[in-house]
Amino acid sequence: MEASSERLAARVAGAAGGRILGIDPGLQVSGYAVVEGGRGGPVLCEGGVIRSRRAGTLAERVAEIFTGLQEVIASFRPGVVAIEQLFSAAKNPRTALLMAHARGVICLAAAQAGIPVAHYTPTRIKKMLTGSGRAPKRQVQQAIQNELRLRELPEPPDVADALALALCHYHVQWTAEAQRTQRLRVAQTVG
Repeated sequence: MEASSERLAARVAGAAGGRILGIDPGLQVSGYAVVEGGRGGPVLCEGGVIRSRRAGTLAERVAEIFTGLQEVIASFRPGVVAIEQLFSAAKNPRTALLMAHARGVICLAAAQAGIPVAHYTPTRIKKMLTGSGRAPKRQVQQAIQNELRLRELPEPPDVADALALALCHYHVQWTAEAQRTQRLRVAQTVG
C-alpha cells in the first residue's frame, strides 16, 4: 500500500522547530503544506497531496494516508501539525464521518512522532488570514499568495487549504510570542 505524494514546491533549509505542517484531511485526497516561520515571515517549504486509492477498503485507504503522512513528517520534522477542526456533522454526516477517519490517522501519525496537533475552525482560519471569518475561498487564496509571495494562486484546493491552516497557526504562534515578549518588557519595566 504505497501512498502517492505529489510535491509542488522546492524544499528549503531551516530549523525543525519552526516548521508547521498544515493538513487538509480527506479520505481520497489529503492536502499538506509545510511552512517555516522566521523573522522575515513565513516561507513555503513544500506543498502536496497524499492520495489513497479510491477502490481500496476503508482500512487500506486510511493506511495509505498514514504512510504518506509519515513520509512527510520524516522528511520535514515539523514542530507542530495544524489541522481543521470538525465543527458540524449535521449537514453532511457521511462526509463528516469519513473525514473523521482521515483526521484520526493524521492525529495518530503526529502523536507517534511526538508532534503536537493544533485544531482550527474554518471561521478562525479565514479570519486570521483575511480579517473576515466569512471570506470566500478565492480571497483566502489571494491572502496566501500575497503572504508567501507566490507567483500564482495556490492550487489545488487541498494544498491551498493546508497552506491556510499552516499560516493560521503561524499567526497564532507569532501573536502569542509577541504578547509574551510584551508582557516580559512590561514586567521588566515595572520590576
